[in-house]
Amino acid sequence: MKRISKVLVANRGEIALRIIRACKELEIKSVVIFSEDDVNGIWVPRADECYPILGNPVDAYLKYDRIIDLAKKSNCDAIHPGYGFLSESAEFAQACIDNDLIFIGPKPKHIELFGDKMASKVAMKKINVPVLEGTNSPIIDIKEGKRIALEIGYPIIIKAAFGGGGRGMRIVHFANDFSKMFESATNESIKYFGKGDVFIEKYVQNPRHIEIQVIADQYGNVVHLGERDCSIQRRHQKVIEITPSPLLNDKVRQKLCDISVNAMKELGYESVGTVEFLVDEKDNAYFIEMNTRVQVEHPVTEIVTGVDIIQRMIEIASGDKLKYKQSEIQFRGYAIEFRINSEDPQNNFMPTSGVVKKYLTPGGPGVRLDTSLYSGYELPTSYDSMLGKLIVWALDWKGAVQKARRALDEFHIEGFKTNIQLHREIAKDESFKNGKFDTGYLDMNMNKFDLGAKSSIANEEEKSLELKNLIKKIKENNLVSLKNKFILY
Repeated sequence: MKRISKVLVANRGEIALRIIRACKELEIKSVVIFSEDDVNGIWVPRADECYPILGNPVDAYLKYDRIIDLAKKSNCDAIHPGYGFLSESAEFAQACIDNDLIFIGPKPKHIELFGDKMASKVAMKKINVPVLEGTNSPIIDIKEGKRIALEIGYPIIIKAAFGGGGRGMRIVHFANDFSKMFESATNESIKYFGKGDVFIEKYVQNPRHIEIQVIADQYGNVVHLGERDCSIQRRHQKVIEITPSPLLNDKVRQKLCDISVNAMKELGYESVGTVEFLVDEKDNAYFIEMNTRVQVEHPVTEIVTGVDIIQRMIEIASGDKLKYKQSEIQFRGYAIEFRINSEDPQNNFMPTSGVVKKYLTPGGPGVRLDTSLYSGYELPTSYDSMLGKLIVWALDWKGAVQKARRALDEFHIEGFKTNIQLHREIAKDESFKNGKFDTGYLDMNMNKFDLGAKSSIANEEEKSLELKNLIKKIKENNLVSLKNKFILY
């Protein structure tokens, strides 16, 4: 196995910046590609080399023949796909290998297996991983779908067989709604994934969404880095991620970790990955999918374990063995990640755009901000609305929530609407503070949140203006002593 000395980052934004930083610490040179829309991206000049890909701004990160060609011409040894775009493309991973480039990620066969929701479900069932009752192969026939739904019993969920992220997913509570929902799911699946195949499963009402982070080397060694609770979601998209889960008991936690590690050993998995489960009210757990890439929420795991997941990905791709045994991994405290998006929660979460006019970021102990934003940056409209991730850490759950409230109060972005106020409302909600939430949390609580409330920064600005006016008034009246005036204020 050749050593990696130069990596092409086939991504953009905060994850590109994250990979560049990991490469610098490993003394590995980094190369980035960028679209015309990303010419002002802060990550672009941070890399050792950068190359534009002209034309359609989305295709710049999707047409892998051009990316591979650039990697070869710039003498890269490897390509890191980040997340999104090509990160879960078995075709791309294989093309890298065929061109003598190291793909920093799992084997193509595992990307292909877990990219197919039905095939992965069948494979996991064979090795005694618990799965939800439902179809064992994708279907496209609505009559067959109706029959299966009746056999399972309502409510059921329809899911795109070749996609994720909540696309092509519909929950059906009554038989009369099945046809409409089936057509809606298959049409959306065709639009986003090119295939209308779906599968049908028993729907678990308001479960907890728990995922296990695993790392595996090329020598059969597999460890877990604990769980993340991703239950707070909107339209099946994760909004907040937490580790450890304040609701999971130790017995269930250990069971899920053991299942995940044993499954990855059995399948010969390599690199990092995340095994995702639904856990119902009675603590029954069911496998739902496996993500064969680094997750958006990986920072919370890094903070409580001290493990740099991106660096470990690169080292494993270089042929290194895992640096530690399971017993050597220590878990400390609680971490919460808030996904910061350019969207308007008061207008059905419509995406927003504009120029960053004012940008004040939180800081202090236990606060991490993964973002590529800066004052004066103009948001491209061609990409996902995520601006970055605010991560907080404390020794206990109560401390983590308190730190989150303080950090979110300090976070201020002007120029377009964001979801920061939504996060502030969640962080001060009693159910959240008590660690009581499931996948239905946002649907149940959105109506009570004050999304139009002023931030503490806005109140500070008003107070600052009052102080300036007071100083002006004092000077205009030739008053020598300011002390009493400030006391009066």
